[in-house]
Amino acid sequence: MTAAAVATRPSGLRRLGRFARKQKAATFGLAVLFAMILCAVLAPWISPYDPNEQNILLNLAAPSAEHWFGNDTFGRDTLSRILWGARVSLFVAFSSILLAMVVGGMLGVVAGYFGGRTDRAIMAVMDVLLSFPSLVMGLLVVAVLGPTLTNLILAIAFTAVAPFARIARAPTLSLRNREFVDAARSFGMSDWRIILRRILPNIADEVVVLGTLWLATAVRTEASLSFIGLGVRPPTPTWGGMIRDGFENMLDSPWLVVMPSLAILAVMIALNMIGDGLRDATDPRLRQE
Repeated sequence: MTAAAVATRPSGLRRLGRFARKQKAATFGLAVLFAMILCAVLAPWISPYDPNEQNILLNLAAPSAEHWFGNDTFGRDTLSRILWGARVSLFVAFSSILLAMVVGGMLGVVAGYFGGRTDRAIMAVMDVLLSFPSLVMGLLVVAVLGPTLTNLILAIAFTAVAPFARIARAPTLSLRNREFVDAARSFGMSDWRIILRRILPNIADEVVVLGTLWLATAVRTEASLSFIGLGVRPPTPTWGGMIRDGFENMLDSPWLVVMPSLAILAVMIALNMIGDGLRDATDPRLRQE
């Protein structure tokens, strides 16, 4: 068993290296995303100032050697607030999409596997959800539940459930009648065990690829909700909230809007690069052995 385990390791490393060579854009995006996550995790140690420390003498101060990204209307250091804001923005995005992947993926698999009335009922609800733009749906949910961190995660997850349900349902329809599923039934495996042991592992690639693409949408939605005042309450820094706070002084102090906007742009581009690379790597029509 030990020899077999050792023998499989080089193969995995070779596949990883081959992916890095073939998908250079995805590798670059992964490096950018990892750097942003690292900055968010290490924000308490690498941020030069307290993100909520006010200094009226530095009101709207321009970028300088002491404050690289300048200061906002309360004299707070913009760089420190961007680093701390990454913690909220990335946590909300990853948590909401992970929740949407689990809930939407399971709904899609159940609909595709059981079919009939179950399929029609679930997909009817998903069609209703898809008829609303994600930002409008998120706005409605947060407005009803209230602007808290938990409600923000639930709102964004709610907007993403339907796409994950559809992407999980399509391959399940073709897999439920395959030979290996019929063999599992003949051995007496229950439907739920077949779903967990046979169906889910075979649709994981499609769900993960969609998840990386929807992470970018989640970052944008969180920033949009924070911009209109439905995000995490001040003084907790978020990228969208920073853009809202600096909007009134955008002409005189453009760095208040430009810097957090560039952070959002960098994360969204990185996530789209990763998603495109994973799609190309997992698509049998595009993958080259």
